[in-house]
Amino acid sequence: MTATLSLTQFLSLDGVHQAPGGPQEDPSGGFGQGGWSVPYGDEDFGRFMAGVFERPTAFLLGRRTYEIFAGYWPKQTDPADPIAGKLNALPKYVASTTLDTADWAGTTVLGGDAAKEVAALKERTEGEIQMHGSGGLARSLMAHDLIDTLHLLVFPVVLGNGRRLFVDGARPTAFRHEDATTTGSGVAIHTYTLAGRPEYGSY
Repeated sequence: MTATLSLTQFLSLDGVHQAPGGPQEDPSGGFGQGGWSVPYGDEDFGRFMAGVFERPTAFLLGRRTYEIFAGYWPKQTDPADPIAGKLNALPKYVASTTLDTADWAGTTVLGGDAAKEVAALKERTEGEIQMHGSGGLARSLMAHDLIDTLHLLVFPVVLGNGRRLFVDGARPTAFRHEDATTTGSGVAIHTYTLAGRPEYGSY
């Protein structure tokens, strides 16, 4: 049975996904607004994320996100932590042509063509493979219709610069809106599933 691939992504109102979790998380390109999601991390947000982490059978990460995660989560050893427990215990795959090995236990490096590697991974895996962050990898996989579900958490802040998930040249794609909720701090959480190509008309 082929696995499904989901992406959970934090976005600003203007579509920026870079460095939501801390000032030094990813300052590449001179980005100086890291940590922009933190003020909105209330109980509703925590419940949603804990629910997401109840479902995976494996994780897929881009190199940059993998390095950020690997520098933090292996040190979180509380067995009651719903996120650390899954990240440390389940298989992890990192798509990279620059990494030869990965030290985080349970990690496999997928070299070569990311789309081919991930398509093969989905074929040989069951359940739900989860991506978190990993915007560059996500863009390349969406160009091949390999991401089945998007969980987009839209934070009520405009940043003005930084890397964006959807950029000019993205493949035209239709999605089906499956669910929506809003946290007490104003984070709009939307879930979409892949629905093929857009349809067009006129008014």
